[in-house]
Amino acid sequence: MFTIPYILLYLLILTLFICLGTVFERAGKEKWKGYVPVLNFFTWLQILKRPWWWLLLLIIPGVNLIMLIIMNVETAIAFGKRSTKEQWFFGALPWVAMVQLAFKDNSEYIGPRDWSKKKKSQPREWGEAIVFAVVAATVIRTFFFEAFTEGLFFLSGCMNVGDYLFVSKMSYGAKSPMTPISIPLVHNRIPGTLNDSYVDWFKMPYFRMPGFGDVERMDAMVFNYPHGDTAIVDDFLMGHDYHSILTESAIFMAADSKESNMRDRTRANNARAQYLSNPEKYRSMARERMEKGFVPYSGMTGVNHKIGGLKVRPIDKREHYIKRCTGLPGNKLEIKNQVIHIDDVPLENAENTQFSNLLYLKKPLTRLEVAEIFGLHSWYQVKLRSQGKERQTNDRSKEFLITCSNNLVAEMRANTSVVDSVVNNIIPAGSGYGFLKMFPNSNLAPFNKWNIDNYGPVNIPAEGEVVNLTLDNLPLYKRVIEAYEGNILEVKDGKIFINGTESTSYTIKQNYYWLMGDNRHNSADSRFWGFVPEDHVVGRAAFTWMSRTNANDHFEPGFRWDRMFKTVK
Repeated sequence: MFTIPYILLYLLILTLFICLGTVFERAGKEKWKGYVPVLNFFTWLQILKRPWWWLLLLIIPGVNLIMLIIMNVETAIAFGKRSTKEQWFFGALPWVAMVQLAFKDNSEYIGPRDWSKKKKSQPREWGEAIVFAVVAATVIRTFFFEAFTEGLFFLSGCMNVGDYLFVSKMSYGAKSPMTPISIPLVHNRIPGTLNDSYVDWFKMPYFRMPGFGDVERMDAMVFNYPHGDTAIVDDFLMGHDYHSILTESAIFMAADSKESNMRDRTRANNARAQYLSNPEKYRSMARERMEKGFVPYSGMTGVNHKIGGLKVRPIDKREHYIKRCTGLPGNKLEIKNQVIHIDDVPLENAENTQFSNLLYLKKPLTRLEVAEIFGLHSWYQVKLRSQGKERQTNDRSKEFLITCSNNLVAEMRANTSVVDSVVNNIIPAGSGYGFLKMFPNSNLAPFNKWNIDNYGPVNIPAEGEVVNLTLDNLPLYKRVIEAYEGNILEVKDGKIFINGTESTSYTIKQNYYWLMGDNRHNSADSRFWGFVPEDHVVGRAAFTWMSRTNANDHFEPGFRWDRMFKTVK
């Protein structure tokens, strides 16, 4: 589908193809070189007396737009048009300016400005240095390495809250920018605001350059959050799962009440039953309310939380997440009593994978005392069983919820002077995990019986795979077909229609992955929102270059010097 930006881009290419030959001839070069792709740009750089390696910048989406503006302006200068007005004309309207230069203007070629005989002003020197630094940093950030911060406790041991890391874009091949017109070195928001840092009226198709290798099982992968296609305009909720919040809000709307007591079991069950009677009706009501600036209900924010509305995010501007790749395209994945099985074979956990455990002590202790005895470093790891996430440091108890590795569980059990017992806090098979929380977020059996410790099986889609579709398995593939591969999916009279055609099968267009956190009981991962499409993959976590703790997440703030320049495994 052609849009105005694409029309302007193709028109500019056509304009240059028509005009460059005449421009070259007036600059003393052979006219025919203007009509040979690649050679014409190389010759253009020669008459501007610019290095050949600028050609490499011209093939980088986003950067090439900046380079074309620079080259058009320098062409104006080379033909004696050196006023500010003339330079703006060539930079902003090259379609007109280049045609006039080639066919209506007899300006003599005098060559680029010679700065060897004239000292550049300090503002100009600084300006050129800044432009060069921004272009170089953008190229490195887009195609080689990008810095990220681990803000949540998902990859315990190899990564912790407060780790600053570099992600290798070359490991799987860098993606060319799909939304190239953007403020340099910024992801999706202007710092300190909720305003977009990009414009989405000009988009490029998905393309991935060759990489050093393919995604491997247990890689620490950075990716664009699949459920981030719609974002809630709110500083706190922006990176959270809009779809789950929409479901919570729709259930609240089904309760037909403005009261906040959604914790009342009878009222909550009645609301869920009413919601299931017509899900689309209540979801539409909730979405309309959110578009008007209020979240009807969320477990994180309560009732009628004020927001700035909703916005749609392009793929490459969705929030960044980091998880471990446990399932590859074509795998069958199942979790049995916390053990991941791939194609019916148990998968060994990553080192320091953490689970929730019930710790029973022989005498009451505070959270801080428990943390000091067993070497725990985060508030997330130590909770009073009776208080959930409340961060009370002075209350004493004999019962705690401890998030830790199995190795630490063994150490706890060996400390018989303090510990009475440690019980793995496993959720029994078939018990479910809350209303519509687990992917594929369906109330149909068997999906409504899955939980974080006993899940599946699910078959991870692979490119070219033909999936037989039924009403029973459609929830697993609905989002793949609609959101990730751009089809219109409908169910009419018990039959499945894709793009208006009745379908009993579907051919998968790209590879998908299954991502899970190492902190298994405190990770929002594929168990909750499903498959990660290949075009969402950003890169592989390479190493941490800095790490620090803070008072909100840890017992004491400070730098963790032992984690500096540590590789991610």
